[in-house]
Amino acid sequence: MTTSSNCMLCKIAGILVIIGALNWGMIGILQMNIVAKFLGDMTMASRIVYSLVGVAGLLKLVTCFKDCPGCCKK
Repeated sequence: MTTSSNCMLCKIAGILVIIGALNWGMIGILQMNIVAKFLGDMTMASRIVYSLVGVAGLLKLVTCFKDCPGCCKK
């Protein structure tokens, strides 16, 4: 597992994963979907946010086992 997350890709992915985790926490605890509340229920904007959060989650999953390509360039 890599310990350095200095590249911009890792920072953005981390922020998106946090947004996704907080949104799911709000859904589970308060039954309130923050993304849908601000961007609409399954609008193009909310689908983009959900897609970006999903891609960020996959990137973070991969970086648990392999170094990030952006971090390796340094």
